[in-house]
Amino acid sequence: MLKGVRCETAKCAMERQWRAQPPGMHSWRRRKASDYGIRLREKQKVKRYYGVLERQFLIYFGMAERSKGNTGDTLLSLLERRLDNVVWKLGFAPSHRGARQTITHGHVYVNGRRLNRPSYLIKQGDRVTVKPSERSQKFIRASVGDQGPSVQPWLQLDAQRLEATVAALPTREDVQIPVEEQLIIEMCSR
Repeated sequence: MLKGVRCETAKCAMERQWRAQPPGMHSWRRRKASDYGIRLREKQKVKRYYGVLERQFLIYFGMAERSKGNTGDTLLSLLERRLDNVVWKLGFAPSHRGARQTITHGHVYVNGRRLNRPSYLIKQGDRVTVKPSERSQKFIRASVGDQGPSVQPWLQLDAQRLEATVAALPTREDVQIPVEEQLIIEMCSR
């Protein structure tokens, strides 16, 4: 960052002591977050990471609640199995939004069928491939690169053929975001 001469003095705007406080005139009046606020923050974190809205999130929560096992682990597993998330994790797109666009434009096939629904839930044994056209192959190869990305253990990628197989369903250990799923379950169970 290019700093002026002023930043070498005590009047530097970038390194003042009050920069550690939150913005606003009365930042010292801010209270500790309530229990509701903490739970809401965890839920919003997961929703924003996976790019789902409230109604769709509640549908996934209902599916997780009806299934056997730990509801929190199942919820995160369901969100991790979304097609847009799998395409992003494979490196076929640079971001979640890019993965959604790649899918809706028809560049991704699942089990030989073109899918244009980013919310499709991948199952164990599914094959995710790129459309056989030269344009789609070139587009995806630009994202993958030469060496291929580091893929999670529940996915198997063949970077040369641009083909991946879902070896197993994701577990809680495969979810990389720091989130406490128990707080989310407490929030949604009200």
